Amino acid sequence: MNSLLTLWNSLSRRWLYLAGTLAICGLFAVVLYVQHVLHQEPCPLCMVQRLIFIAMLVIFAAATLHNPGKSGAKLYGVFIGLFALLGVSVASRHIWLQHLPKDQVPACGPGLDYLLQNFPMAEVWQELMHGSGECAAKGWTFLTIGIPEWALIWYVLLGTWALLITLRKR
Repeated sequence: MNSLLTLWNSLSRRWLYLAGTLAICGLFAVVLYVQHVLHQEPCPLCMVQRLIFIAMLVIFAAATLHNPGKSGAKLYGVFIGLFALLGVSVASRHIWLQHLPKDQVPACGPGLDYLLQNFPMAEVWQELMHGSGECAAKGWTFLTIGIPEWALIWYVLLGTWALLITLRKR
């Protein structure tokens, strides 16, 4: 345990932010494999979760390039933490939809392309966050855990990682 603490304190923040960046890149490799090789099309809530991961990726990558000091690390940590909390809420909604009884599942809505072409962005965002019938379908699983559950786990892990980087003493 002492050697892990020594390693943690010896690494620069840049390497720790890079680890977060690479973790999200690995997640995207998996979801692109699931989508394009296993032909599992993402639902609207999956797309929202991807956007949140992209925002976290951009912040982790910016922090990697910037290599901030203590106050900059706090700022990056706050932003990553906020996106992680947003991701937890969207993933939780998705999990809730998947565990509804069949008779309570909302009807499938129009496709994202149709929504973007025919409705204002505020209505599109509201519809995406509400979820629809295709969001309730359980698809690909790994170790009996579905995609939204994995997303929830990763939001918690990445948010915790950013918090640990922020609170780290050097």
